[in-house]
Amino acid sequence: MKTVGHLIGGKIVDARSGRTAPVTDPATGEHTADVLLAGGEDVDLAVAAATEAAVEWSRSSLATRTRVLFAYRELLDRHRDEIARLVTAEHGKVHADALGEVARGIEVVEFACGIPQLLKGGASHEVSTDVDVREIRQPLGVVAGITPFNFPAMVPLWMFPIAIACGNTFVLKPSEKDPSAALRVAELMAEAGLPPGVLNVVHGDKVAVDRLLEHPDVAGVSFVGSTPIARYVYDTGTRNGKRVQALGGAKNHMVVLPDADLDLAADSAVSAGYGSAGERCMAVSVVVAVGGIGDELVTKIAERARSLRVGPGEDPSSEMGPLITAEHRDRVAAYVPQARAQGAEVVVEGTAGDGHFVGVSLLDHVTPEMDAYRDEIFGPVLSVVRADTFADAMRLVNASPWGNGAAVFTSDGAAARLFEQEVQAGMVGINVPIPVPVAYHSFGGWKASLFGDSHVYGTDSVHFHTRGKVVTTRWPAPAVRGLDLAFPSSSGS
Repeated sequence: MKTVGHLIGGKIVDARSGRTAPVTDPATGEHTADVLLAGGEDVDLAVAAATEAAVEWSRSSLATRTRVLFAYRELLDRHRDEIARLVTAEHGKVHADALGEVARGIEVVEFACGIPQLLKGGASHEVSTDVDVREIRQPLGVVAGITPFNFPAMVPLWMFPIAIACGNTFVLKPSEKDPSAALRVAELMAEAGLPPGVLNVVHGDKVAVDRLLEHPDVAGVSFVGSTPIARYVYDTGTRNGKRVQALGGAKNHMVVLPDADLDLAADSAVSAGYGSAGERCMAVSVVVAVGGIGDELVTKIAERARSLRVGPGEDPSSEMGPLITAEHRDRVAAYVPQARAQGAEVVVEGTAGDGHFVGVSLLDHVTPEMDAYRDEIFGPVLSVVRADTFADAMRLVNASPWGNGAAVFTSDGAAARLFEQEVQAGMVGINVPIPVPVAYHSFGGWKASLFGDSHVYGTDSVHFHTRGKVVTTRWPAPAVRGLDLAFPSSSGS
């Protein structure tokens, strides 16, 4: 039986806690590996290794950092198929989807390769006689990332390349459900020339998370996961004096106006609602049909949904794979009969199958009072809500407690612009169903989808992982030396 260990100080090590958890193949339910679960002592070892490495790494030149990052980018590109197969084996998503995940992670590494430009400070010359002022940004020290199961390679790559490029050292706690891809991308960083201890990986559950949130030597924590846990991470981390960015859950709405291309809208709803079996924080889970287009739009979505090929992720003919665990499969499947009992029309019903499979479901005439609307299902269940007017649709979207992403499909530029300006979501798509920003912008939501002020990747991540410092300098001639107890002013010398 394969055992997935920790990476601490450049070496794969066993856990001192003695605890393990099973890793399964979602397509079969087969127990394929054991992952070590870190206790507090294991986390302390990782933080100690990162603390020791931080002394030299924080002083490393930008040329050294970029040299490692450029080499890392090439290694990721060379090993992208291997990493994608690890994702498929433990998460279950189809291989093409896993390759896309790796590609988006590589984009963030490419962004991090530009760190010399991103860390450039500002300067003002001669603010007073012989006085200059400079602004610089310096690393925080040891930072940590706690990442989810649904993107086991991409989300870690959102975090540690930029943090390390800024001069920090990093402790990664990936999901224990599918740990191998995160460990592999960390190993490749070492192959690229990263010194031991700069990037460490500890696998674990709440025990490891709590220790990272409480550890006095961890200066900042990044998190992606569900809203309740994001709130807990933010509250606990900030209470312990840490800088925290915690991305939570979502209930992303896709508004379809009467003038939209309904075939494009139907294609987009199915792709965004059922891709990766709905296990995406940017998945479309609610389609809002405005005006009289509901029946036609639902018919088009249903036709496409019924034709989807559900099967093992490694099968090239599969378009959607299984869910992550049997427990999650059963939870997702239970929403369909529950929605029927609450008054929704079940247009397409997906039932639980062997392995961790569940078919796609399409619910029509869903209302905001129903559990299928109120909960983050995180599975292939797409709800259609009817709205009489665009204004009604906007009120519906903005009343949601989440604000991760939202999309509108229309051929009306004025309506699109109004949606862009008024919708309460951090990422907006106009005729784009999954508006995940490119790496040089930042990813993050509003309301209960984000706790903290910073988004991940992009320039927000550079600012999150550094602290500003302003340096005022004077090199006075002997004639201007002497006591002056007045408050300094730029109007004099």
